[in-house]
Amino acid sequence: MYASKEIGIMGVTKAICGQTEIAEVLVNKGICILADTKIINLKKMRDAGIKAEFVLLRTPALSEVELVIKHADISMNTEIAVIKSLSETAMKHHTLHKIILMIEMGDLREGIMPLQLDWYIQEILKLPGIKIVGIGANFSCFGGVKPNEEKMCTLSTLAIQAEKKFSFPLVYVTGGNSANYNWFTTAEKMGRINNLRLGESIFLGRETLLGKKIPELFTDVFTFISEVIESKIKSSVPDGEIGRNAFGITPIWPDRGQIRRVILGVGIQDVLVSGLTPKMDIDILGSSSDHTILDAKKEDLKVGDEVAFNLNYGALLSVMTSPYVMKKFIHTI
Repeated sequence: MYASKEIGIMGVTKAICGQTEIAEVLVNKGICILADTKIINLKKMRDAGIKAEFVLLRTPALSEVELVIKHADISMNTEIAVIKSLSETAMKHHTLHKIILMIEMGDLREGIMPLQLDWYIQEILKLPGIKIVGIGANFSCFGGVKPNEEKMCTLSTLAIQAEKKFSFPLVYVTGGNSANYNWFTTAEKMGRINNLRLGESIFLGRETLLGKKIPELFTDVFTFISEVIESKIKSSVPDGEIGRNAFGITPIWPDRGQIRRVILGVGIQDVLVSGLTPKMDIDILGSSSDHTILDAKKEDLKVGDEVAFNLNYGALLSVMTSPYVMKKFIHTI
């Protein structure tokens, strides 16, 4: 779909913690660039023999520069001090490190201010061991700013001006992430935008601005399953004076009368419970560190039964990160 408008894809593996089984599927299906925010994930995929170009998806810390040069082919950068350190380290290792300069386009996360872009490029061109291969911008991650036509035109203009002034091609003009789906499907021209960084829309089958399903993609690739450890008829309202709970919140409990309260043996330490949606007609009442409480409603859930959930992006990120959650990969043809 993206190739039809000459847009390349970086497969973003941060939500799946660089799981090599999934990374291999992405590469086998034609995504040859994998991007992650964690160097340890890039190393894991590289060590597993995944045949891809690896991108560090955020500005490196100064303390990480040695690891970046070793494990990342490309890194995204916004600070000249870091880029100078990358240059020195690349020269020490007799290698060339490629960088993409991220531009601040209003979302107020990372980025060089547009008026400073020329100065940055001038300074970087003086540095050995460093090659600018692109510019990019981020949207809808921190400030919620949409990647609309105006923003994409501005980024395209910056790319065109930089190429003309400094007489070098930008291999990547990376216009955003899964939030760019609506712009992509409605815009007639892509301008100089030729790359997007996609993770959530691939894994969860939805665009991220409104959460709508993308045609022909799957929304149930990942399922979270937990086992019932207690099932009893109890009151829906606690008995006693209510104070703060384990997380400093004073809860309010609506009176549902007597209900079947079911406990699962997982909690906030394992998964972002608020990002789970049950696959059966039950309600999540709340959770503590290691327990999640359900109103089973009309479901006759017993001890030992399994309860399945769909996950949003936050829940997927949390379960893939958690060492307490077992991951089982089911391969289909």
